[in-house]
Amino acid sequence: MGEIRLHEGELNIMELLWSNKVLAAKDIAKIIKEYVGWEKNTTYTVIKRLIEKGAIIREEPGFLCKAAISKRTVQRTETKVLLDKLFNGSLNTFLVEYLNNQSLKKTEIMELERILSNYKTV
Repeated sequence: MGEIRLHEGELNIMELLWSNKVLAAKDIAKIIKEYVGWEKNTTYTVIKRLIEKGAIIREEPGFLCKAAISKRTVQRTETKVLLDKLFNGSLNTFLVEYLNNQSLKKTEIMELERILSNYKTV
């Protein structure tokens, strides 16, 4: 299966499924209405699109929805797209740019050093 790209609205629904494992479409619509303001038809349209993309599996009875892809998979895909689009695929360029614009705590620096040291031994 190819990489599945999700837009922000689709991610709202996926976050619900990643947190709750299985939800009825009607419950997703209620939650999304409360937090995002979408009408039921909009939510159902987005759910249908996610099913067509292969991101959600629909089960009966009750139009139950569950995630067919993991949050980690989506994070990997979107991270790669971001790096390719904005930093010519260079993790180094991204890290330098990001870190130059951050105020890191000593504990955060130590954690980054620990992570990097693990890669030195590989």
